[in-house]
Amino acid sequence: MTPPRHFIPTARRLATGLALGLACSLGAQAQTPLREAEIAQCLPGEVATWGDGRDRPVANGALLLAYRHDEAPPWFSADQVLATVQRAAQAWSACGIGVQVQGLAPGARVPPGAVLVLWSDGAAGGNFGLANLRTYSLALGPAAFRTLNQRNPSHPAADTLQMVVSHEMGHFFGLMAHSRRCVDVMSYYDNGQGERCFTRAGAMPPTRGDYRALLPTACDIARCRAVNASVLAAALPRQP
Repeated sequence: MTPPRHFIPTARRLATGLALGLACSLGAQAQTPLREAEIAQCLPGEVATWGDGRDRPVANGALLLAYRHDEAPPWFSADQVLATVQRAAQAWSACGIGVQVQGLAPGARVPPGAVLVLWSDGAAGGNFGLANLRTYSLALGPAAFRTLNQRNPSHPAADTLQMVVSHEMGHFFGLMAHSRRCVDVMSYYDNGQGERCFTRAGAMPPTRGDYRALLPTACDIARCRAVNASVLAAALPRQP
């Protein structure tokens, strides 16, 4: 059985998006009033996916993420990446699922039941990031980030790292399908069959940089709450 694996690809879809962002010298993230409004608010009917997976609740009702810095590109410090993981976890915690993050010393064992966040080209499969729910690992690809740095050293790689970590972490919060709303951190801009993501303006407007958010949007959180509704209800104190 093929393990469930979800990733932000370095191939055509994201490579195209990154190429557009890298071609703009003003940074990787688009800044428009429309985008900011979509990040902050999820209107009725805006939660939509490509149907490429089935969302499912967090099995244990809580998550522990353990970060190992071995093999990271030298321009990312251990504290910087750990802070990136913590920032994503804090943003996803708005869903109501408990989450903790800890750093691992070199050679330290992974705590039982923890999601291991690591740098590994093998585990990342040549991608920027890959979440493997069978091995409970969130792998980041050093080679992909090296290529990004070589092509445009001025590109804000920390933004790309934040987006990748936030996206892959979302799968561990139960969001298995990818969003059709362009701004969602769980989005794919197209489905590989000619269909494109949407915004409140219709198609994604021309922007200087990446339209996708760095952290989960209001619609990402709404999906997370919906799929984990039974888990969240079970955690509520019982009425006497």
